[in-house]
Amino acid sequence: MEIWILTDNPNSWIVKYIPLLNSRLSKKHVVKHVFSLSELEAGDILCALSCETIIREKHLNLFKSTIVAHPSPLPKGKGWSPVAWQILEGKNRIPVTLIEAADKVDSGVIYYQDFMHLNGSELNDEIKLEQFRVTADLVEKYCDNYPVKGEIQSGEESFYRKFTKEDNRLNIKESIEDQFNLLRIADNERYPCWFEMNGQKFEIKIQKT
Repeated sequence: MEIWILTDNPNSWIVKYIPLLNSRLSKKHVVKHVFSLSELEAGDILCALSCETIIREKHLNLFKSTIVAHPSPLPKGKGWSPVAWQILEGKNRIPVTLIEAADKVDSGVIYYQDFMHLNGSELNDEIKLEQFRVTADLVEKYCDNYPVKGEIQSGEESFYRKFTKEDNRLNIKESIEDQFNLLRIADNERYPCWFEMNGQKFEIKIQKT
């Protein structure tokens, strides 16, 4: 089958892992990776990974199936930055749900679900690597077993808002322990944690020794 991978943000965390996914999928399929909707041509399956653009009918119709991996227990946790929000909620077992793309965001039928398993000490890069591992397993499983029967989402839905730089602000009156999960999810290079004191902003970057 012909598999297309779309990552519409060249700076997305997942881009550096796409060659690994490509290598796995290309053992059985023809794989193409693009960075914009305008580059898409007709194929069998489109894997939209870490995409910020809503894929409309014009492009969905180019493929037999378009899949999205959303890391939440859908229909709960739709929307933005679900891994970050769940870690801030204190969760270490985070589901990744593989769904069919639909006009209404994160509302498509569910094909598969698996879990990220964290121990509470992982930093951003390690969290993203675990997210990729689970995502890649689900994508490969779907492509190798296509067509797969999906199940309609059921239950009460909820939404996360987009994580912003303001959300990375540390409270200087709280302990490191109380804010450790916020430090864990911060991207040291793009979105480091920060605080303000005496009219000046400061950044804090964390790494393991």
